[in-house]
Amino acid sequence: MKRVCLILFVLLMTTRFVESQENITYQVPPAEILELVDIERAPSVNMDSKGEQMLFFYRNTFKTLSDLNQPEVRLAGLRINPDANISSTITYFNNIRYKKTTDKEIRQIEGLPSEPLIANVLFSPDETKLAFTNTVENGVELWIVDLKTLQAKRVTDAVVNANAGFPYSWFGGGTGLLVRILPEDRAGLIDIQKALPEGPIVSVSDGQISQNRTYQDLLKNPVDETNFERLMTSELYKIGLDGSKTQWKGAGMYIGQSFSPDGKYLLLTTLSRPFSYTVPYYNFPNVAEIYTAEGDFLMKFNEQPLLDNLPIGFMATQQGKRNIYWRADKPSTLYWVEALDKGDPGVEVDFRDEVFELDAPFTGTPRSLVKTIHRYAGITWGNNQYAVLHDRWWNTRNQKMYVFNPSDNKQEPRVLVDRNYQNVYEDPGYPQTTKNALGTYTLKMDGNSIYFFGDGFTAEGQFPFIDELDLKTLKKKRIYQSAYTDKVEELVTFVDSKKGTVITRIESPREYPNYYIRNIRSKSAPEPLTAFENPFKSIENVHKQVISYKRDDGVELSGTLYLPVGYDRDKKEKLPMIMWAYPTEYKDRSSAGQTTANPNSFTYLSYGNPVYWVTRGYAILDDAAFPIVGEGDEQPNDTFVKQLVANAKAAIDAVDALGYIDRERVAVGGHSYGAFMTANLLTHSDLFAAGIARSGAYNRSLTPFGFQAEERSYWIASETYNAMSPFMHADKMKTPLLLTHGESDNNSGTHTMQSERYFQALKSFGAPVRLVILPKESHGYAARENVLHLLWEQDRWLEKYVKNKGKNESEE
Repeated sequence: MKRVCLILFVLLMTTRFVESQENITYQVPPAEILELVDIERAPSVNMDSKGEQMLFFYRNTFKTLSDLNQPEVRLAGLRINPDANISSTITYFNNIRYKKTTDKEIRQIEGLPSEPLIANVLFSPDETKLAFTNTVENGVELWIVDLKTLQAKRVTDAVVNANAGFPYSWFGGGTGLLVRILPEDRAGLIDIQKALPEGPIVSVSDGQISQNRTYQDLLKNPVDETNFERLMTSELYKIGLDGSKTQWKGAGMYIGQSFSPDGKYLLLTTLSRPFSYTVPYYNFPNVAEIYTAEGDFLMKFNEQPLLDNLPIGFMATQQGKRNIYWRADKPSTLYWVEALDKGDPGVEVDFRDEVFELDAPFTGTPRSLVKTIHRYAGITWGNNQYAVLHDRWWNTRNQKMYVFNPSDNKQEPRVLVDRNYQNVYEDPGYPQTTKNALGTYTLKMDGNSIYFFGDGFTAEGQFPFIDELDLKTLKKKRIYQSAYTDKVEELVTFVDSKKGTVITRIESPREYPNYYIRNIRSKSAPEPLTAFENPFKSIENVHKQVISYKRDDGVELSGTLYLPVGYDRDKKEKLPMIMWAYPTEYKDRSSAGQTTANPNSFTYLSYGNPVYWVTRGYAILDDAAFPIVGEGDEQPNDTFVKQLVANAKAAIDAVDALGYIDRERVAVGGHSYGAFMTANLLTHSDLFAAGIARSGAYNRSLTPFGFQAEERSYWIASETYNAMSPFMHADKMKTPLLLTHGESDNNSGTHTMQSERYFQALKSFGAPVRLVILPKESHGYAARENVLHLLWEQDRWLEKYVKNKGKNESEE
């Protein structure tokens, strides 16, 4: 503790003298990187439930600074553009195209807005129409596309309120939409800079334990409360397909609305006061009410209190009703979950949760359906005889999957899966669903059989599969397994399970992921449905391989190694190397040693990817395995630093043993928790020539109630928190470190202040460090100007301190 206090004292005494800025305009990276950044992004693809229609959504590769430079208020965990009444961080599409799955031609949807900013897209219940929102300067409009004529039309003015998220729902049968509309008499926002306070801001603890994580963008004062309520308040209107408008319900802070599968009832969730300055809006009090589809009030179904004092632990939850939804296989039945342990994972009980249901008209006694051993994690409904139940327990990484009879709670659920969910080699996949006659998704069943699509990771490689499971006998058989050893196949959906037709997505290191239809019962080649081209031609001939190696304690590790185009692996010129990684916590060594890396996957580049530098003469070890293991009663983080260094040394040793690198010229980098890893490695080892740490947290005392996979508080595990915090060891760090951070980081725990304070600490001790704050950016970086400058900064840092390390030292 004396050591920590000394560092803080030195920092406070020297901060005033160490500030220095470099005036610089936006720069761009070298040409070989720039050509890989300025690419045309392939569209994302969405399909209807039958696999008969394909929608193609296009967007720009990057936003611009102008896009980010919009009005913004930050309230209760939300970032909102108050002029447009939609999230200020949303990513828009700018075009939609369409084709029948079996057609060759992709057709343009006509009549779209002139400069579209498309979001919140949803098929109608019969999938003959498509709704979406379009954002204009002064608000959000609602549009509808007729998928038979491919014509789009606007059905509301810019009056939609999307501040609370998805702002509409289709009525049953697709006859219209229930839409959140701004009240015409809504008052404007109060200017916090001009408003005079009426008194101090007072928070009170009444003696209850309340340990919440470090959230961003919380309410801070009464003005924030008023502005938040005004932004969240809507009226509900029924909007006809012809644009007609009928008020359905008056003003309220509506945050959730869902029609029953038969369309006769609506479950409506409304926020209420009191608000909180310590948790986001989704923990505020809310009321769930049931209405008829015509808008008649039936009953108040549930009241959720303010959730700011939950028990300690990741498996903690609220008491009372939670996870309230409609049963997908019944016309109008609500189901929900209630904790049997008071929501406290520290309470020992045989069953943690119980699931109940209640049929319309919701006046009878709720019926118990099933109890879960661990915390409830979802139900996939089938019919009155079969449903699949999931539960999980974070502390042991255990996951169970059961089949149970919803009509007979006296029958014991039968266990289908009981596994460590981090054990990817034993992942059974997930049950497939299909749209039923009610328009909701239920288990895809042929008689008593259901189907599982699995990723198929094994120690020998990745071989995705389809399993058929008989729910009566619980006998399983594999009906398809991908045989590719030079490509990767992703199973998307059944077209017809009886005929064996499946839509898949296939890719290779040189082939961009494209969609195909194949018959799993024949040996014929799959038929292509799309033809997206590889936009990264200049790196299609890089050498790519997954290497396996061991840590000094025997834990199996792996990483994906890239070598420059034309590199002679026989001559073995010694290259500089960049290692990029992200630590993951495990409770067993076996799972920690498994890999999901596939050398046959397409090499897709994004701003966060280090593979750009393969064009600059570097070897790249991407996604290097950095497991942090704590078996039994041991907690992974109690030996975090030791395991980090062991992981890094093993990786460098492995590539060095291949003869490809100069181990004196190795850089390490990462984003978020990977940045935290990077700072620790530079502090506690001499393995690296330099580091790049983006948007990280470096002082864990600023996240005192847990972070990442650490659920203990600072006061329970202060030694671990301090040992893991690079800030507390700033006097040790002497390796060149490039710190970058978004000016407006919105991620819990990674406040921009983390990088600013760490930079000050490092500079006060004379460490070679550079801090780059990217204007307007959040936790991830979006604006083209900032991304290009980031890549330029990283390139300069790597060239100076890694590639030319020896030259720099000789010149000095």
